[in-house]
Amino acid sequence: MRIDLHTHSDASDGTQSPADLVALAHQAGLDVVALTDHDSAAGWAEATAAARDVGVTLVLGMEISTRHEGAGVHLLAYLPDPADPALGAELGLILAGRTGRLEAMVERLRDGGLDISVAEVLHQVGGAPAIGRPHVADVLVAKGYAADRSDAFTRWLNSGTPGYVSRYATPTREMVRLITGAGGAAVMAHPWGRGSRRVVDLETLALFQAEGLVGIEVDHQDHDAADREELTRLAGEIGLVRTGSSDFHGDGKVDHELGCNLTKPDQLDQLLEAAASNAAASGRAVPEVVRP
Repeated sequence: MRIDLHTHSDASDGTQSPADLVALAHQAGLDVVALTDHDSAAGWAEATAAARDVGVTLVLGMEISTRHEGAGVHLLAYLPDPADPALGAELGLILAGRTGRLEAMVERLRDGGLDISVAEVLHQVGGAPAIGRPHVADVLVAKGYAADRSDAFTRWLNSGTPGYVSRYATPTREMVRLITGAGGAAVMAHPWGRGSRRVVDLETLALFQAEGLVGIEVDHQDHDAADREELTRLAGEIGLVRTGSSDFHGDGKVDHELGCNLTKPDQLDQLLEAAASNAAASGRAVPEVVRP
């Protein structure tokens, strides 16, 4: 069974619609795919209909921005109730932070000599509720200021570059509690990728696990072989689920093809068991796994 538990559509910063993403997952030979757009469930309904049409099992989720000790930490929330008041309120703050920094980012880029406007970025965003740096990056690529998204981030959008602006992110421990309270299962995305590497160790994982953290994403393109081996050991030491995934974004992110990393079936079973347990404890009307 081929299982990919982390993908993005154009409901956030991917380049395919939710329906097209599900169809591509089927074409790539995936049996199970999770849609995990940033900070929003906006693509769930479209992806659900497509999954039923093509015969792929769909796990509904989202990737949520959090912060721990000054570093960005991303959480994958599987099968939470998006209508949960506490979770919904915090997601609203995160999305507002995404929107609020756009004007400042564009102003800084213009101060750096780049001809770019807020209107151009919003056109790139389309109807996605989650405005992110990849949308700005796509405009920079289209206008010849960068070769691709990766180049745009390196030159213009990462911390320490001319266009970087920080934004609101929920404390990680609090978000783990919110996801769990909304009946979902929290998994830390790419824990040793990007800025989260310096703040995530065994003690930190145990701290988050005490709040409800279910697992960590071990097999990810941001992790080399040594990282994966050590993360597997840490997960086993304290009993965390180990997932694997592509972090697919379509044309916007190279070397993250659907199915390039996979989750083992027994790990998916444990993840879904944890989600079911949290759902029962919360009493929330959580989404079900969409099965063919």
